Amino acid sequence: MAIAAKPEIPPWIPPPETKEDLDWASLKTLDLSKLDSEDPKDIEQLLDDTRHAIKEDGFLYLTHYGIPLEKLHRQFAIAQHLLDGNVITEEEKKRLEIQQHTGSYAGYKPMKGWGAGNGSYDGIENFTFYSPEMENPDKRPKGLEPFMDEVKEFWTYAHDEVNRKLLKLLSRVLELPDDYLWDNVQSHDGEVCAEGYFRFVCYRPMEKGQEGASMRIHGHHDIGTTTLLFSVPISALQVWNSKAEKWQWVKYKPGALVINLGESLEILTGGHFVATKHRVVSPPSDQQHLPRLSCAMFCSARGDLKVSPLQDSPMIQREGLKKEGVYGEFAKLLDAGMDVPDHDTWRKARRAYAQQGPSKQVTINKIKYSEEIFNGIKVYVPV
Repeated sequence: MAIAAKPEIPPWIPPPETKEDLDWASLKTLDLSKLDSEDPKDIEQLLDDTRHAIKEDGFLYLTHYGIPLEKLHRQFAIAQHLLDGNVITEEEKKRLEIQQHTGSYAGYKPMKGWGAGNGSYDGIENFTFYSPEMENPDKRPKGLEPFMDEVKEFWTYAHDEVNRKLLKLLSRVLELPDDYLWDNVQSHDGEVCAEGYFRFVCYRPMEKGQEGASMRIHGHHDIGTTTLLFSVPISALQVWNSKAEKWQWVKYKPGALVINLGESLEILTGGHFVATKHRVVSPPSDQQHLPRLSCAMFCSARGDLKVSPLQDSPMIQREGLKKEGVYGEFAKLLDAGMDVPDHDTWRKARRAYAQQGPSKQVTINKIKYSEEIFNGIKVYVPV
């Protein structure tokens, strides 16, 4: 039986970078290939850079991680085909629309709001894949089927190879065996993305009259362990510089992965790893007319794992716990003898209310923060 030819789709051509002089964040660039170096100096320098990045910034660039640029651009072409090629039918948009109140982002998000068709136009269209969306063709657009072999291969490598190596590096910082975080923390329950998810997303230019709207995604921390975000030319991602107390732009590095750490790792490391505060804003004026295509994988801890520090780490035993930030709020529950949630409960609660806008604003040291409360835990993010 002859196999049908795969449809041809337009290539993804990176749009031009901004020419504006922006306040760029100074982030460490880690060459992941050095993790396999036979030179001890290479390894030690890599660990030093990693320690700085995860304790100070929570954001870093990752290069030489094993995915060729042409494969990366091909994945962007598939994302472009899905979101810009009229591939998702109107029936599929309704049937597959996200139901965020359940604590899941699975499926199609239209260009309004974040909760099952609620909200006004925000110009953000995406499709989010959990394991069921990878395994069941009925849970994804039929027009994507010819490309699912490539999609699975790409994201399986990102999860099982790139993220595993990253966790190996982080395990070494914690002075634990190389595969400690992979074996004991990272979820493997499901196809490709386990209990995490990956997403194709397009930020479209705002509608007429809304061009000046600056906020696309409110300031937040990611919930899980690590986020693998492929760097894109349209500047819109900003990271909070806690020392300078200001937002700074994340610069485009062709082919690089932008890595940020989530709340799970901050809590699991007792505050030693920083959950990165970040947001997405309107691009600079010379890019505001262009769509911003993005591809990202959000990795998660095992759902049955309690959200509390890893006591096995010699570094944590030696340096103690840092009772501040997100972990500080968990520490209050631990000190009071209260039960803390497992990761599955925490994720569902956080996702159900994420991106609804700050519910309450408070001022701390002259900086405005949004205050959100989940399971009795306060989370503060700069407005």
